[in-house]
Amino acid sequence: METNILERKMRRWPLYGGGLALLQAGLLAGCDRTAEPPAPPPATNLVATVAATPAPQGPQRLILAFGDSLYAGYGLDRGQSLPDAVQARLRKDGINATIVNAGVSGDTSAAGRQRFAFALDNMTRKPDLILIGLGGNDVLRQISPEETRANMTAMMDEAKRRAIPVMLTGMMAPPNLGPDYTRAFNAIWPDLAKRYDAALYPFILDGVIGDGRLMQADRVHPNRTGVDRIAARVAPVVESALGRPR
Repeated sequence: METNILERKMRRWPLYGGGLALLQAGLLAGCDRTAEPPAPPPATNLVATVAATPAPQGPQRLILAFGDSLYAGYGLDRGQSLPDAVQARLRKDGINATIVNAGVSGDTSAAGRQRFAFALDNMTRKPDLILIGLGGNDVLRQISPEETRANMTAMMDEAKRRAIPVMLTGMMAPPNLGPDYTRAFNAIWPDLAKRYDAALYPFILDGVIGDGRLMQADRVHPNRTGVDRIAARVAPVVESALGRPR
């Protein structure tokens, strides 16, 4: 879906702005962090997702899912995160995929940038693909788009240096932050995807944000049904990205 179409749809999602206000007011402190980026997590934080679908035959495809609470599975039981759901779909499609979930709730792009190389260094081998899903907490803190772009660019440069393909799951700013902010912020992901020839799913919450049946009570994080909806859309893009030549 083109970015301008998503932007028009965002104007019809008032709940996104409401969820933003709730988080900014500190009512969801469990998702927040201190202003200083955290120290890199220990290697034991990098664990393969738990999925009921057994691995099929064929060469293993190793994927690092690197993001914030939308990857970590905030508010969900173990085994219900987005990386779990995507892994299950890949395996059902006959792809022997193992996704290592390095999602950390509350991470900004700056915190992600700090721990990105550490996470890669602690993989069992070089992954076949990196999924990067950051930016939501930058919006919540109203971090300047220039800073977000610089942090995302640094991670893309590191992945390029290691010759690892990347797929971006993008984020979009709600329109109540103003046209200048939203225009600059929303352009980050398509620009980086084009610059680095990376696969792109433009907006990770597309199709679920604003639908109370698919979101948790905070109106920002998807529930299990919402996660399944996102995974159904994201998995084909992951499969295509895995099929790209190294």
